[in-house]
Amino acid sequence: MYIDTHCHLDAAEFGGAQDALVQAAYAAGVQRIVVPSVARGNFDTVRALCERYPGCAPAYGIHPMYTDDAGPGDLATLRACLQRHAAVAVGEIGLDFFIDHYDRERQEYFFVEQLRLAKEFDLPVLLHIRRAQDSILKHLRQIRVRGGIAHAFNGSRQQADEFIKLGFKLGFGGAMTYSRATRLRELAATLPLDSIVLETDAPDIPPDFLERGQPNKPEYLPRIAATLAQLRGMQAEEIARITTENVSSVLPQLAPPTSAT
Repeated sequence: MYIDTHCHLDAAEFGGAQDALVQAAYAAGVQRIVVPSVARGNFDTVRALCERYPGCAPAYGIHPMYTDDAGPGDLATLRACLQRHAAVAVGEIGLDFFIDHYDRERQEYFFVEQLRLAKEFDLPVLLHIRRAQDSILKHLRQIRVRGGIAHAFNGSRQQADEFIKLGFKLGFGGAMTYSRATRLRELAATLPLDSIVLETDAPDIPPDFLERGQPNKPEYLPRIAATLAQLRGMQAEEIARITTENVSSVLPQLAPPTSAT
């Protein structure tokens, strides 16, 4: 069995086909799917989807690429959401210094405030990180949350080791399937296996085996995991078992996988 630790199930690219999407994931052996939110406007949508599908679990947060449209009221709404509804993490939160014309000060304000909420509610965090590894690490050392997942990890080995020291697992997904991603594949092959979790980031970061323009889906997670197994010279079943155990340790609020139908 597998756990997809990052899937935007509410994305418009899925065109309302979530029933088929989730059933296909279950049939492929993906029995749990973590669904992060990105802004106040989709908190309710994410919660409703996770209530509809027993294998799905929500995280609530404000993504750095949505902070330009966010205000203090959004943080108040997030606090209320965390108080009223069960969540496995605060997320997707973080910093993105890759996008054009980013407002670093605004991103860092929302990131810090959400780290404080995670600490207050004793929840792990799901981190979005682009060209901001060291800045993220700086804030994590100042506000010590209970760990979480560095989603779509693409930093250096030294940075990976620092996240691990702070109680984080590192998310590997479709990017790992590309043969040209040599540095990332080296990390996947050599990092301690107990530090790795699997994800799709569906519908984004499609794996190499998809035709161009096709959306990623959680049902592809076992094929992504097969790449990790190949890189490490292991059986896919062992990769599934260990990465599932890793998720359970870092997201303790996530109910254990069950036979979803």
